[in-house]
Amino acid sequence: MRTSLSLSLAALSLIGSATAFPHPHQDSETVLSTSSSSSNQEKANAVKEAFQHAWNGYMKYAFPHDELHPVSNGYGDSRNGWGASAVDALSTAIIMGNADAVNTILDHVAKIDYTQTSDQVSLFETTIRYLGGMLSGYDLLTGPASGLVSDDLVDTLLTQSKNLGDVLKFAFDTPSGVPYNGLNITAQGNDGATTNGLAVTGTLVLEWTRLSDLTGDEEYANLSQRAESHLLNPQPSSGEPFSGLVGSHISIANGQFTDGAVSWNGGDDSFYEYLIKMYVYDPKRFEEYKDRWVLAAESTIEHLASHPQTRPDLTFLSSYNNGNYDLSSQHLTCFDGASFLLGGSVLGRQDFIDFGLELVHGCEATYNSTLTQIGPDSWGWDPSRVPSDQKAFYEKAGFYINSGYYVLRPEVIESFYYAYRITGDEVYRDWVWNAFVAINATCRTDSGFAAVSNVNTAGGGSKDNNQESFLFAEVMKYSYLTHAEDAEWQVQAGDQNEFVFNTEAHPMRVKRT
Repeated sequence: MRTSLSLSLAALSLIGSATAFPHPHQDSETVLSTSSSSSNQEKANAVKEAFQHAWNGYMKYAFPHDELHPVSNGYGDSRNGWGASAVDALSTAIIMGNADAVNTILDHVAKIDYTQTSDQVSLFETTIRYLGGMLSGYDLLTGPASGLVSDDLVDTLLTQSKNLGDVLKFAFDTPSGVPYNGLNITAQGNDGATTNGLAVTGTLVLEWTRLSDLTGDEEYANLSQRAESHLLNPQPSSGEPFSGLVGSHISIANGQFTDGAVSWNGGDDSFYEYLIKMYVYDPKRFEEYKDRWVLAAESTIEHLASHPQTRPDLTFLSSYNNGNYDLSSQHLTCFDGASFLLGGSVLGRQDFIDFGLELVHGCEATYNSTLTQIGPDSWGWDPSRVPSDQKAFYEKAGFYINSGYYVLRPEVIESFYYAYRITGDEVYRDWVWNAFVAINATCRTDSGFAAVSNVNTAGGGSKDNNQESFLFAEVMKYSYLTHAEDAEWQVQAGDQNEFVFNTEAHPMRVKRT
């Protein structure tokens, strides 16, 4: 177990420029001891302060637009101008007990007109951020957080969820039921694509099924589950090169796989995530989803697990296509440890838990090996492809960096969180803290948090002028929950979960019959 330097909580409590947050590797006078020196409540409060800092900046410079530009103090509308950061922040604000932010968001949601946008709409992104965010807010505010705010606008969350579902549902009007992802909602048109991606097709079923269960209208569930049926019963056989592991693209015309390229990387990732989460949501209705996840998990261990030549102690997931393996991975892929941990815990499979922890340790190594203590966006470990300027780094770290960007992604912290909740081992709580401190030190600006260009250079290199909405939804939520007290919405070991998180970290109440 490594010992990482962390910033003092006194420093964390400061609101101001990035210079108020010394780099983890600056001289020892600016840093204190390891994360065990402070109470978990103080750490939870430090995360709340970081959330509030980003929220204040968003409200001052960007609300009601989609995201803050944290370098120029401007705003962007990459998610159709409906206020993505506000909606994505809702469930985190609820969990943190931030009633002021919750009331502001509820008032905003009531005013959104989902029929109006001049930009193309992503069915996937709109589902996980907007629909997931509103449904989660409804489940939390009518459940364990029911006393946080007055009930006046809570029902609007469900009304607006139904409105959004009705706006988007024409996407599924295809011969196969596999939806288009790129939509023109004002013209009821699409981008003309002939295929849809595995993750984009397979990461709708939780939100759309929950919408049906809350409204009593089965149409939404039926649409998403019809699309999913092609993924559960893949055709042709070339689309499933290993049992349970399927290709990356599906024909919109007939629902057949058009390739056999297999990975847990971006584009494929959350399909596998949702298989086991649908079983957690309702084990009676979705046992087939669980069975498919088990097949995929067992094949992943057998066929995709890979160990770097210089660091055989590490485990990463490779990709496979037509007999060839690609020894590279992504920050996006690092949700994989959480998926194995959740599945292993729910199903009582210690082998899955053990493998999940191997993946968690591999992803942690991508963090502890860089100068900023933040992992890169993508990396590789193919000994024949090591860049000449990274040979020493590869020998020590076991991987080389393909893209050094960090765009405020949550997946590594997500898997640390699951590892802590399922094993109870404090080391994973420490790893969340280390990651949060590094992000706070490297990415913080006067008004929020910015992506950085190179995690393996002092200060992270240059800052990118965008604060993704998932900073609020995921990075802040997982960092906070790891140090917060137990609650109904927390991930639980075994089959006792009352909530299941969508891929944007929005907790939805499981279906109880």
